[in-house]
Amino acid sequence: MKNRILFLFTLLLPLGAMAQDAAPAKTFWDDPINHPMTPFYALMVLVGVVTVLVFVVAIMLLQVLNTFVEKAAQEKAAALGIAYVKEPSWWTKLDRKLTNAVPMEKEATVMLDHNYDGIRELDNHLPPWWKWLFYGTIVWGVIYFVVYHVTDNAPLQEQEYENEVAMADAQLKKLRAAQPVASIDEEALAYTNDAALISKGQAIYKSNCASCHKDNGEGGIGPNLTDEYWLHGGSIKNIYATVKNGVPDKGMISWSAILKPEEMRDVSFFIMSIRGTNPANPKAPQGTVWKDTEVKTESVKVDSVQAQAGM
Repeated sequence: MKNRILFLFTLLLPLGAMAQDAAPAKTFWDDPINHPMTPFYALMVLVGVVTVLVFVVAIMLLQVLNTFVEKAAQEKAAALGIAYVKEPSWWTKLDRKLTNAVPMEKEATVMLDHNYDGIRELDNHLPPWWKWLFYGTIVWGVIYFVVYHVTDNAPLQEQEYENEVAMADAQLKKLRAAQPVASIDEEALAYTNDAALISKGQAIYKSNCASCHKDNGEGGIGPNLTDEYWLHGGSIKNIYATVKNGVPDKGMISWSAILKPEEMRDVSFFIMSIRGTNPANPKAPQGTVWKDTEVKTESVKVDSVQAQAGM
């Protein structure tokens, strides 16, 4: 008994060691032979194989036993001078009980007069399992009607959806309250070649804008962003307003519902930074030539205020 306890303790010891070690460990498939759980897994496989073998042997023994019982019944019937009738198997009995089907030797009692090209019809009863399932649906329908429509103890699907939407809105308000959003003064917005802001804007551009304007701004579905031609103005204020409000009639959505104000500012800075880069395969010019009359500055005026909980 002591040896068995020590053996189990040896198998379970690696589990405790792995639980205490916070560093990521190798999986079993990385090194199956030297993995600490290999003895345990091998033991489980052995137990599974033994279980299957025991199950197969039990079935074979039952078949042998049934053979001896059937042979004894045949000898008894012969000694009594009566015909031997094989007893139905447990599966046949269960099938008859579930289907309420008439045995083949008694089908003449339920044979109907219908005859379709030699095919006769039996007047069998509906299977009991089918009838009880049908009765169950009736009972469930009554319970559903009382719970959902009479007593209103549970919400209907439409109300459940509205409750989940309201819960999601409440969680979104809490999240926004915990993470205030900076407010951009669009009138005072000026371009700066701040590398950090442009790098952030490039990442936002790659994720959201490149599908229409291509990776380098050369234009695809959307216009070329690197030349001097602009459809809605080429100043930083114009670009920010275009990103914020979108151009619905041209297929460009408003990004104000998706991006934060500072994210729209950063992507606008990136678009300004790629002007004149002349990428390969540029799209043909669209719009009119934009002459930037504003003086570029190295700073941007951004007023950061705490957003209200509903923003």
